[in-house]
Amino acid sequence: MATDGTADELIIVGCSRRKLDTATPVAALELYLGCCFPQLRGRIASSPRHRVRVLILSALHGLITADTPLLPYDVRMTPERATELRAACTAVLADIPRSETLLLMEHGYSRALPDRAGRLIADPVGSWPEVATVLDSWGWP
Repeated sequence: MATDGTADELIIVGCSRRKLDTATPVAALELYLGCCFPQLRGRIASSPRHRVRVLILSALHGLITADTPLLPYDVRMTPERATELRAACTAVLADIPRSETLLLMEHGYSRALPDRAGRLIADPVGSWPEVATVLDSWGWP
């Protein structure tokens, strides 16, 4: 059932290795250049009501909002790091009401989240048509 995009759908996207080269902090959604960030920005960059329903799973910072100011960093998600982040990520998600959650990340990232945290699309770039179909069904731009 389509909604107006302001209900309680949530996207969690894994960070990417490719980042904007900047010495000034920028919003996390703008910092990451890889994965499906260009496509996601293309859909929601100018929509504050949708941006607030996007979290980014950073290998360094854990779960952050799309508008969290960040500088570039070089930390990769390892199984050990995912385990370290799991309790904090679980706590953050416990406080966020949501009816549906779309996880756009590799399997290694999803290990940092609680079991059954949402619908995982492990190749969000190659599966972008599937992602777009979900966003369309939610009424997201």
